[in-house]
Amino acid sequence: LNCENLQDEHIKWADYVLISAIVGQKKSTKKIINIVKKMRKPIVAGGPLFTTGWEEFIEVDTFVLGEVEDIFSVFIKDLKNCTLKKIYSNEKSPDIRKTPIPDWDLINMPNYYSMSVQLSRGCPYNCEFCDVVQLNGRISRMKSKEQLIAELDSLYRISWRGKVFFVDDNFIGNKAKIKKEYLPTIIEWQKKKKYPFTFTTQVSINLADDDGLMKLMVDAGFTTVFVGIETPNTDSLKETGKHQNINRDL
Repeated sequence: LNCENLQDEHIKWADYVLISAIVGQKKSTKKIINIVKKMRKPIVAGGPLFTTGWEEFIEVDTFVLGEVEDIFSVFIKDLKNCTLKKIYSNEKSPDIRKTPIPDWDLINMPNYYSMSVQLSRGCPYNCEFCDVVQLNGRISRMKSKEQLIAELDSLYRISWRGKVFFVDDNFIGNKAKIKKEYLPTIIEWQKKKKYPFTFTTQVSINLADDDGLMKLMVDAGFTTVFVGIETPNTDSLKETGKHQNINRDL
């Protein structure tokens, strides 16, 4: 809905309506659910909003909660057999080295300012206000270098040029591997392709402690990073568990 308005025609043809949302989209998500239910279409819902608060959405027929890789095949089988359960959930974190490349043909590329890729999930920190640890854990699980290059290649082949957002929870969650293995691989790929992409990502403030890491990111084509400052107030940082921002000049 960030690209075009929802019309009845978008819903009428469907056997099921699948909805994914983050917490910040809660209000608009409830509006969509009401529209879909008035049209008597069954709803399957997943994503962070539902994983952390599915009980609030009594109108939803089926929930797919948590990371989907290990449970989606079961969901699809039950869908085909018309035996859908109320809840499908994953008890453990999946191996994202098995995650397939996105099917870019499903979107209208000109609608987008940036494409997204994901190298890792999880964050080693545990800020009280953030749901990343609840959703993806504190261990930074990473795709293989080959997977990453395959995803970049897939975007390159469909003629995407420009901005690519690494949507990792914390791109430097495993600094050692990022520095030693992944950034050199990205740099090599960018040079071979004559730098078709500029990268954006989100990181913790300790990036500023490592000049070598920052240089590698610049060499790889990173032009923007999002850093969570939240507040310079030490008491507030302690209260919310954002200890990585304490004892430094923000």
